[in-house]
This record gives sequence, C-alpha cells and structure tokens, in this order.
Amino acid sequence: MMETKTQTLQAVSSISEMKEISQSFRKQNLTIGLVPTMGCLHEGHLNLVKRSLETCDRTVVSIFVNPTQFGPDEDLDTYPRQLQSDIEKLEGVDILFHPSNEEMYPTDYKTYVQVQDITEHLCGKSRPDLFKGVSTVVLKLFNIVRPHNAYFGEKDWQQLAVIEALVEDLNLDVVLNRVPIVREPDGLAMSSRNQYLSQQERQTALSLSRSLKEARDNIRQGTTSAKVISDLIRQGLSGKEGVEIDYISICDPKTFRGKEQVCGRTLIALAVKVGPSRLIDNCIIEEI
Repeated sequence: MMETKTQTLQAVSSISEMKEISQSFRKQNLTIGLVPTMGCLHEGHLNLVKRSLETCDRTVVSIFVNPTQFGPDEDLDTYPRQLQSDIEKLEGVDILFHPSNEEMYPTDYKTYVQVQDITEHLCGKSRPDLFKGVSTVVLKLFNIVRPHNAYFGEKDWQQLAVIEALVEDLNLDVVLNRVPIVREPDGLAMSSRNQYLSQQERQTALSLSRSLKEARDNIRQGTTSAKVISDLIRQGLSGKEGVEIDYISICDPKTFRGKEQVCGRTLIALAVKVGPSRLIDNCIIEEI
C-alpha cells in the first residue's frame, strides 16, 4: 500500500544529497519513481509524472539539459529553459533533481557509455553524439536516484530502445515503463522544441502526424511496399517552406533495420526540421 504523502516539493542540486535522500526512501521500503527530463515541461512530461505518482511512493523528476548528447552545431545553447515555470507544474512530486553541468561532469570526467548497433540508425545516424550522451546520463541518473521504476515516452522510440538495452545488458535493477505519445488536439506530438515554432511553422509541423495517419490508412487499404509508403510520406512533407527531411524510416521497431515490405510489427519513424526545430514522430503498425 502506498504511503500517504504530506511533504512539498524539495529541490536538490547535489548528487551526494540526492543519493542520501534515495537511500532514506529505500530504508523505509518506499518505491521510487524517476522521470528524467531536460525541462521545459509539457503535458507529455506531466503524463509520465502522473504514472509515477500513481504507482510509486516517492517521485523524483530530474531536469538537466545534458550537454553530452548535443552535437557541436545543435541547439544546446538555445534549448528552452524555464525552471521556475517547471517547478510550478510539479504538483505532487517529492524531489526535483536539477544538478549543474559541473556537478554531473566535473573537469576530470572521463567515462561514457555506448550502446552498439541500434544506435547506428535513425537519429543515431544523423546525430552521432546523441545516444552516447543519453546512455551516459541515464546510467548516472539511475545510479544517483536508484529508482525502482523509470518512465519514458514512446515519442523518443529509439531512445527508449537504447535505454532498454542499457538496462538489460548492464543488469540494472530498474523497471522501465513505456508511455504512449501525447499529442496536441490537432495531432502535433508534444515536444519542448515546439516552442521554437512560429504560428506558420507550427501549421507546417502538422504534416508529420498527418503523413503518418495517411501512411496507416494506405497500409490498411493494402499498400505494403515500404518504398511506396515512404514516397507518399515524402510527398506529404516536401514542397513546404522551411521543411528539411532528415529521415523517413520504415523499419523493425527493435533493430531499426529497414524493411522492404510492411509485414509484422513495423515502426514508421520521421525526423524533420521545420524552421529552427528538429521534430520527430512515429507510429507503430501492428501485424497486418
């Protein structure tokens, strides 16, 4: 039975203090849920928080814009940061862990974690620093917070697969909880980077979810050629001002290797730059 909570949000920036708090929770046999984020919280993040609050005695939300997962020409410096606004959204959360860069990566830091194979496709192909940074920071967070459960959204499908491999291969004692994509009422997948979009760019960004819906419809109607489906998606995305396609992938949802035919469980994944924002979206086609 979950313990009734009366405490308010406690903000922690020190690794040693966070570890002490987690140790105290565990000594009391309290289950710890962790929601790792880079801040600029939206309803997608808050849905993860809700899942943790429903299933764990104590919930920790981390906010850390992880520098090691950004490439040299990416948006680390401009990534949206709004800590005070984020704090106001964390109703019911026990601990906010928001360490500094220096706390997580001191000047003599030398160790990184790399998941092989599945990181060579999709986002890993165009962002070579991404998953080494993700794997490293997630492992550090797991070691610091020592959660029983961690919550991740399926919008970042490949990232979640990488973390699942990390947990399995390194025998980590944490249960990963997958949470479906949360969308705006018009279908746009929620993302912190949506804040970069102008009103016109936001309308253009809707072409991602629309293209995925049209792909599903075409598959249900009997089109199974991955090339045909990919070409139809490309047609739906191309020709719009300010749009640059990174990838359109029709692939196995575990290995991320491309498919020639949509057969069995299939992932359709997109990465598209709309104006200043690199947006991702995906859908799963169950066996047909």
